[in-house]
Amino acid sequence: MIALARKTLVYEWRRFVPSIFAVGFAGVLLVMQVALVLGIFSTAAIYVNASSADLWVGYPGTQSVNYGRAIDQDVEMRLRMDPDIAEVEPYLWLDGDWRANDPGEDAMGGVSVYLSGISPTEQGMLFDRVLAPWQRQLLREPGAVIVDRADLDTLASKEGDVAWINNHKVRIVAVVNGLRGLGGVNVIGSLASVREIADVPRAQGTTYLLARTRAGADAKQVQQRLNAAGGSFGPAETWLAKEFALRSEMYWMFNTGAGAGVLFMAIVVCLVGAVVTSQSLRTVVAGSAREYAVLNALGVSRGALGRVVVEQAFWIGAAGMVLALVASAALLTLAHHYQVPVRLNLSAVLACAGLIAVLALFSGIGAMRGLLRAEPAALLR
Repeated sequence: MIALARKTLVYEWRRFVPSIFAVGFAGVLLVMQVALVLGIFSTAAIYVNASSADLWVGYPGTQSVNYGRAIDQDVEMRLRMDPDIAEVEPYLWLDGDWRANDPGEDAMGGVSVYLSGISPTEQGMLFDRVLAPWQRQLLREPGAVIVDRADLDTLASKEGDVAWINNHKVRIVAVVNGLRGLGGVNVIGSLASVREIADVPRAQGTTYLLARTRAGADAKQVQQRLNAAGGSFGPAETWLAKEFALRSEMYWMFNTGAGAGVLFMAIVVCLVGAVVTSQSLRTVVAGSAREYAVLNALGVSRGALGRVVVEQAFWIGAAGMVLALVASAALLTLAHHYQVPVRLNLSAVLACAGLIAVLALFSGIGAMRGLLRAEPAALLR
């Protein structure tokens, strides 16, 4: 009886095409929504993910990278005293107001930006997955800044232009990809330039300290040792880089209105996909009602008929997933081209595939329940 399912799919493929497209449509909706959710909220941790540090040190209880507070300068001394820490780098994160025209003119209003003050050395850990060594060298110029290429229109500027941040003159010396953040425009400058722009005295500590552990050292043990030391050098908390990135993403996803809105839309998309898939498979099964009734009347058990439907649903789901994979890959490529924040990982892809498979199988079973409960004579009328 199982062979009947495959033969029916081959010889009556036109009848099953709408169901395959329905499953594929639901799969594309699900994959793209997941990619958008992961992509949008991963930008909240772009500062961590774009850097190669093993540990991040900041003010205790910081919920997200963009909520950092200044920590005492003595904390840096504590880090450098640890035998398992090879490098330490300060990071100054502040808000700013960008103007593309002279502050004395009235042609254009300001744009809120996030200022990142980093070390301009070639060996710097901050944003080293985005910035090339030669681009970091450009930041040695006073007032030099780097922005994301996709944010140029928002800033009403282009590479090489002069602008003003907090009434301080700056110049865009380079543009890169991969700096787009959640809720604002990221602007990178040297520590010296950002301190001058934000009028932060050198005596004031930085927002974060980044640390890289020595080869062979256990970063988790170093983190625990630093946190166990307490606040003898000033209030501070140490996080593993991956933990801090996840902490920022989860905060924006579950503790903000933006996160609640996006997650609600994701649930709606899943429900729409489930309804479309279920109704399509019900239509296919209903179209074969007479054939199933004849087989049942000839002595084929209802359990065997159920297995036929389940295998048909399985193959429809598999074909739909292949279609969804091809369509999603094309849409993700298009999204990357237009700098749309999307991101997928293997776990997310497998979860989407599993959900679509379960959805197809349960939809097929649900569609067949009514037919299996009916009398053959009633179905043949």
